[in-house]
Amino acid sequence: MGHDYASPAMTDSNLEIVKRGIEALAAGDVESLMPFIHPEFEMTTTAEVASEPDTYRGADGVRRYFDSFYDAMDEIRVEPAEFIAVGELVVVPFSLHARGRTTRIEVSRPAVQVWELREGLAFRLRFFPELDEAMAFARERERA
Repeated sequence: MGHDYASPAMTDSNLEIVKRGIEALAAGDVESLMPFIHPEFEMTTTAEVASEPDTYRGADGVRRYFDSFYDAMDEIRVEPAEFIAVGELVVVPFSLHARGRTTRIEVSRPAVQVWELREGLAFRLRFFPELDEAMAFARERERA
């Protein structure tokens, strides 16, 4: 019985892996996230969701992203609203809360993450400004 969709067990494990990764980051620091990062990890930020759009690769890229973020901000919190399975992908609408290191001004910004896992590790992460755009991307990627 061949089916053309992900099994619930696989989707559940991807959801759980992403949840645990985000929880580890919330409870610790960037090093807490490293056990969840695939060696070929790639994260892309766009101008709609980042002041400095870029592509970050591997564990060193993740560290570089957070270093640049912490240079400008402190007291950073990521609060996921929900975790949505789209086949093998995991879509996470979230709010980012941070405070300017020098200005002390608090900012909150909604955005959406789309996680792709490989071998049980975070392989690709993309950010979107809106949930509908992220869901369309995830559905298209699953069809490909």
